[in-house]
Amino acid sequence: MEYYLAVDIGASSGRHILGSVENGKIKLEEVYRFENGMKEEKGHLCWDTKRLFEEIKNGMKRCKALGKIPVSMGIDTWGVDFVLIDREGSAVSQTVGYRDHRTDGIREKVDCLIGQEELYSRTGIQFQPYNTLNQLAALKEEAPWQLTQADAMLMTPDYFNFLLTGVRKQEYTIATTSQLVNMESGQWDFEVIKRLGLPENIFLPIEKPGTEAGPLKEEIQREVGFSCKVILTASHDTASAVMAVPSLEEDTLYISSGTWSLMGCESERGNSTRESREAGFTNEGGYQNRYRYLKNIMGLWMIQSVRREMAPQQSFDEICRRASKEKILSLVDCNDERFLSPQSMTAAVQEFCRETGQQEPVTISELACVIYNSLARCYGETKEQMESLLNRKFPRIYIIGGGSNAEYLNELTARYAGCQVSAGPAEATALGNLLCQMLKEKCFQNLSEARRCVIDSFEVKIYVQDSVCG
Repeated sequence: MEYYLAVDIGASSGRHILGSVENGKIKLEEVYRFENGMKEEKGHLCWDTKRLFEEIKNGMKRCKALGKIPVSMGIDTWGVDFVLIDREGSAVSQTVGYRDHRTDGIREKVDCLIGQEELYSRTGIQFQPYNTLNQLAALKEEAPWQLTQADAMLMTPDYFNFLLTGVRKQEYTIATTSQLVNMESGQWDFEVIKRLGLPENIFLPIEKPGTEAGPLKEEIQREVGFSCKVILTASHDTASAVMAVPSLEEDTLYISSGTWSLMGCESERGNSTRESREAGFTNEGGYQNRYRYLKNIMGLWMIQSVRREMAPQQSFDEICRRASKEKILSLVDCNDERFLSPQSMTAAVQEFCRETGQQEPVTISELACVIYNSLARCYGETKEQMESLLNRKFPRIYIIGGGSNAEYLNELTARYAGCQVSAGPAEATALGNLLCQMLKEKCFQNLSEARRCVIDSFEVKIYVQDSVCG
């Protein structure tokens, strides 16, 4: 049996999943899981990359203990965050996370250097305060010496690949989340970089997903007990998840549902029109040079935060079930920036309802009901926008990722969007990570064949308006 290892690190947890192909079906086995999250450090919200790397190695050691040595491994993470390293490979600074407030007010300063219309036409990436571009602009003001000391900027998964192999490589899908990659060339847009006054030397040539980074360093081999190839998978977690959408339809609309809800479609061409920019859509890089034309929606981060504040003992299944019994009709704008990193999500939701003259949710069930209905309404509106902007019709929505298990949200999505919803697989991100490695090893001839195997290997639930089919 040949095994492949996906290391899938999300904002709240990470997991090691072994994948194999047996009798024409893909088999997944979770072998290790660990917690993740940002923590306050020297006045900023930061990722503990040292601990995360130790967890990566711990999961690899678990593979050795099981006697299941992977042919290759790949790492995917959330987007936009990065590590600056010097010539010796040491980190120059903290790994500040995207929910940190250092980019507050940075938009106006960036606009003076390059306007949003030109920036969007060049990169296809919608303005978000947490984009790498804005983080680097804020860093240039706060600690310019760090940019001077840096020899390379590595996006988070690229940094972990470097620690494993000693090789510095920059992967395409994760790089596009920076808002610094030219949409046409697929390489860094050095005109934008010059306008921002950033050092050009820290931006390495961009490699496509499926590129081999290298073998494990000897010291890592000794520590984990084996050697394998490290592959630049589709390193942005959404890019990996999209690879595993169980559809061969040309007009496939997906929601990668987790901490964020990324709703979009694949396209051979980007859309950098004024209408697209004003509607808040973005053109991120995908596998085989395709674009992921999508909108970032706040997602289950809102539910995760309310649960942590009010009822950490309740499971998400229970919260979802109880929310479905509530009658509160209040709705919030999920994309309001107040929900990005509030001191209290509960208070933020209540404040929005109060300001708009709606009933304030009080209990965890009422809050969840408001959030789930608000998300589903946003999904329905986004579907309508995409159909208008692209002149395409999407007959159904494919919900993948952990959020595909939220039955009440799936039911609401079918209702608000007025179409069929297909939910699953839940482990789409790790699955897409594995597919990229398997395609590299010729387990499948192309992505369509790989997706056909996904369809044959995993069950999905179908939601039609108010009914559920098996």
